[in-house]
Amino acid sequence: MPVKTDSASYDVVIGRSFVCKLDDILQDTIAKLNLKPVDRVFFVSDSNVWEIYADKVVAGFSYDFDSYVFPAGEQSKNPKTLVECLEKMAQSGCTRDSVVITLGGGVACDLGGFAAATYMRGIRVLQVPTSLLAMVDASVGGKTAVDLKAGKNLFGAFHQPIGVVIDLNVLSTLSDDQFKDSVGEIVKHAILADPELFEFLNNNKLVKSMISTDDFAQVVMRNVEIKRDVVSADEHEAGIRQTLNLGHTIGHAIEASSNFSVGHGTCVAAGLCVLVRACAKNGLTSSDVAEKIISSFNTQDLPTTTEIDKQTLLKFIKNDKKRHSNAVNFVLVNNIGSCSVKKFTFEEIDELLS
Repeated sequence: MPVKTDSASYDVVIGRSFVCKLDDILQDTIAKLNLKPVDRVFFVSDSNVWEIYADKVVAGFSYDFDSYVFPAGEQSKNPKTLVECLEKMAQSGCTRDSVVITLGGGVACDLGGFAAATYMRGIRVLQVPTSLLAMVDASVGGKTAVDLKAGKNLFGAFHQPIGVVIDLNVLSTLSDDQFKDSVGEIVKHAILADPELFEFLNNNKLVKSMISTDDFAQVVMRNVEIKRDVVSADEHEAGIRQTLNLGHTIGHAIEASSNFSVGHGTCVAAGLCVLVRACAKNGLTSSDVAEKIISSFNTQDLPTTTEIDKQTLLKFIKNDKKRHSNAVNFVLVNNIGSCSVKKFTFEEIDELLS
């Protein structure tokens, strides 16, 4: 699936049993894009993923390579880990002709992508997501970042990859909870852009046992396509790309206030439902649409509310990366498949959340 932005063009390759073929895929990518030869590969991965896949990935690998493996979990997505990764890249002899390969979930994609964006002012990165959430979200579009104590993804850069490799078979190693957490972003994409996909998800619970089916492959492909189309139209989030933040303003606040102990997709689900419930009560979204959205997340066994108090949410919302002066952009649902962006002052957000 080709992705074309103002700064770069690359392919998202979706299939099965690709992880053991990264050497060939990287060579093909370099040749197709007519890029400089690769002098070294640097893997960025988390401790869980690297333990499972390292031997498969590097067996017969033709490139000189090294790796930085960080403790699995969102808690590792911070400036300290980023600097450690960059120091290891320098010690390993990475140059402007090197390629970072991220291997892992959203944390590896964001952290490794940001390391590539900042090392020597930017080197190439190949994204290899191993979680469903990263496949449909973090790996595509060039957003890279780490978290600050004040909030999520506040320290980052736009840096497009040279390619994205999605191997659906690796999802078999996810826990059921990890798989379910990822579905939050899938439902969000359907609400944003695809009423037909939304109806499918409203009537069919996605479970890990489905990963070998064509229906599941089509769901992943459609999600990547939605993300691709939005990113291609608005690479740097000046317009329509802001709609991909549907559910994220409150969702990120829930995530940060839990000290990132709750999964991103789960928080997006809860945040989105809190938002549409509040919007329905304030005449900004129809009650019928709000009920459909809440029902879809119920179908997927994802939370539709949070016990975190309003003042705590407001504290993190004020540090949201979508803040403009004393206001924050929220993505509102007009209808299934149609969303818009509206700026709310902090006073209006307080009133809305009440």
